[in-house]
Amino acid sequence: MSKIKTAFFCQSCGTQHAKWQGQCNACKAWNTIVEELIQKPEKSDWKSSTAQVKRVAVPLRINEIDTSKEPRLDTFDAEFNRVLGGGIVPGSLTLLGGEPGIGKSTLLLQIALKLPYKTLYVSGEESQKQIKMRAERIHSSNTNCYILTETKTQHIFRQIEELEPDIVVIDSIQTLHSDYIESSSGSISQIKECTTELIKFAKETATPVLLIGHITKDGNIAGPKILEHMVDTVLQFEGDRNHVFRILRAHKNRFGSTNELGIYEMQGSGLREVSNPSELLISKKDEELSGNAIAATLEGMRPLMIEVQALVSTAVYGTPQRSATGFNAKRLNMLLAVLEKRAGFRLGAKDVFLNITGGITVDDPAIDLAVVAAILSSNEDEPLQKDICFAAEVGLSGEIRPVQRVEQRILEAEKLGFSTIFVSKYNKISLKNTKIKIQLVSKIEDLADFIV
Repeated sequence: MSKIKTAFFCQSCGTQHAKWQGQCNACKAWNTIVEELIQKPEKSDWKSSTAQVKRVAVPLRINEIDTSKEPRLDTFDAEFNRVLGGGIVPGSLTLLGGEPGIGKSTLLLQIALKLPYKTLYVSGEESQKQIKMRAERIHSSNTNCYILTETKTQHIFRQIEELEPDIVVIDSIQTLHSDYIESSSGSISQIKECTTELIKFAKETATPVLLIGHITKDGNIAGPKILEHMVDTVLQFEGDRNHVFRILRAHKNRFGSTNELGIYEMQGSGLREVSNPSELLISKKDEELSGNAIAATLEGMRPLMIEVQALVSTAVYGTPQRSATGFNAKRLNMLLAVLEKRAGFRLGAKDVFLNITGGITVDDPAIDLAVVAAILSSNEDEPLQKDICFAAEVGLSGEIRPVQRVEQRILEAEKLGFSTIFVSKYNKISLKNTKIKIQLVSKIEDLADFIV
């Protein structure tokens, strides 16, 4: 009988300590160090039944290394392919995190049901009947998807060895546990051990593994930070459960860009890919209303047209209210101060409410001009034309500042049928023969003269 060993781990960063102490030396967090059992029996390979002769790695000159393009597996999901950089790379580990109930399991089950490859979906949170009920709701009759409800990695690898799947989905990494570690599922040591076993399996067999990870209340992946370093790709599934839109972002991607994002719409039959989100984010109105302005923004590398709504009214109480939904409230206060100081609008005694439609949150400074236009429109009760949009940043001195990739924003506005776009006079634009009129403005007073 081997001796039981324990160690102290920081629950925040995963650093191991020789004894308990109040503060972690690595991340400086307080009261995060816990004791865990680390008794490890004689460890065998993930495929213990057949010993494999492994080739010893040798150094190569950099000009001798093969740089041919890595083949990828098509997921038959355009948004998922876009975020991954063209598909799943064989032998890669992809970690998908997100809020509880946001749709992580639905997304990966939906992709598993689309794939023509043999797929093993391992769930440690739901029974086979629960997964079958969700699959019937998605309306797919794929016979290549196998469902396994198991949490012990040794049993999972035994089934993998018999089935030999092309892709493995694990839901979730926090529910797995290994016999080599005595601590409970979800602990620092269990997550590290299970992930290490999956990485070894994926690299030796060139089988891609998709992991679902829980997140903490701060929005970070639960477990040690080293988990995100170990995997090849870290995806974040975001959105508000009260709204239908979901955004898939890449926080880390060894095989592609992290600037792409995918957009989905949550429906009763699963997640629908949104190829043109601008048409959904802009509401359809029969009549022109004051306080509405359209902004050309960028989410990653993707241009979007979003609607900004503002309401300016006389303050009923002594202190005027400032409220912003989907927009930084401090930046709203800054823009109001610029309007009052540089353009002469007395908004200090008025309530101002701002809303970004569609339930999304935007931090692109290029929507500043649209926010200002919506506030002025509501204050003067003068509706803006439905076919004009804005793409510029507003400075503290009232100047209209240029924004990046303005030509991409202009082309997106032209594609959606807008007739005029307001941009900074200082943007360098080389577009020619465009149908959309490019209105150049240099000061906030120029915009105020147009609206008022």
